[in-house]
Amino acid sequence: MFGISYYKAAPTTYVMQFAGGKIKQEGTGLSFFYFVPSTTLVAVPTGSTDVPFIFNETTFDFQAISLQGHLTFRIKDAKKLSNVLDYSIAPSGEYASDDPDKLGLRITHAAQNAVRAEVQSKPLRAVLLEADGIGRRVTAALGDSPTLAALGVELLGFTVLALKPMPETAKALEAEARERLLNEADDAIYNRRNNAVEQERKIRENELNTEVAVQTKQREIEETKLAGQIALEDSRRQLVTSEAENTRTRADAQAYSVKATLEPLLALDPKSLQVLAARGLEPRLLVAMAFQEIAANAAKVGNLNISPELLDSLMKRDGKR
Repeated sequence: MFGISYYKAAPTTYVMQFAGGKIKQEGTGLSFFYFVPSTTLVAVPTGSTDVPFIFNETTFDFQAISLQGHLTFRIKDAKKLSNVLDYSIAPSGEYASDDPDKLGLRITHAAQNAVRAEVQSKPLRAVLLEADGIGRRVTAALGDSPTLAALGVELLGFTVLALKPMPETAKALEAEARERLLNEADDAIYNRRNNAVEQERKIRENELNTEVAVQTKQREIEETKLAGQIALEDSRRQLVTSEAENTRTRADAQAYSVKATLEPLLALDPKSLQVLAARGLEPRLLVAMAFQEIAANAAKVGNLNISPELLDSLMKRDGKR
C-alpha cells in the first residue's frame, strides 16, 4: 500500500537493504518495512546446502568411470558472494536473476576439476579401491580452491558414494577377480596337498632316522661284544703264551736237572756204572749183564760151563716159565 512493504528474513538468511546505492541496514534474520520503489533487497542464504553429483571421468589407463556422491557447502561471506552473484529480490519475493542457481553449479565444477586431477593420475583398479582417499584429497583441494574463496563459500563435506566402471569393464574385472579367486582356491588346495606330502615326507624321514639310529645302536652293541670277545681271546692267547712259557721253563728246568744228575755219571767207567746199577737190579738182570760181558770178551773165553739150574732160573719170571 502506497509502495510500502514488509520483509521478514529467515534466521539463516543474510539480508542487505540498499537505498540510494548505499546499504541502509544488513544482518541475519532481519524484519522491517521498506519503500519498494527506492529499495533493493539482497538476501543471501547462509545455511548449509547439499549438492548431489555424478561425474564421468577417464582414468590413467583410459578407462571410463562414473563417480557418484554429494558435497555440502555454506556461504561464509555473504557480502563477498553478493559482489559476485546477484542475490537481489524482485517485488514478487523471488530472486531477480538466476545467479543463485549458478552457485551450486560453480562449486560442482570446481569439485569435478579436483576429482579429475585425482582420477586421471591413477589406473582404474587404484581408483576403484580409493573412494575414501579420493574424498579426503578432493576436500583438501577444495578447501584451498581460489574459486570457492572468491565466492566466499566454505566446503563442509565431500563424499564419494559410488565408483562404477563401464558395464563391459566391470564384467571383465569380475571375471578376472573370479579367476583369481579360483586360482587362489587351487593354490590353497595345492598348498594343502603339498603340506600333507611334506608332512608325510618328514614322518618317513623320522622313521628312517629312527631305523638308522636303531641300526647304529645295534652295530655299536655288536662292536662292543666283538671288542669284548677280541679282548677275551687276547687274554686267552696271553694265558696260553704264559702257560707255554711256563711249560718251556719247567722243561728247561727238568732238562737241566737231568743233565746235572747225569753229568757226574758220564765220567765213570762203564763197569763201575754196571756195578752201581747192579745193586738195585734183579739177579736175572745181573746174569744177563754177565753174559753180555762174556760175549764182549768171547775171544778170551776158552770154556764156558752153564749149569741147568742157572738156565732154569733165567727162564723163570715171577716163579713161572
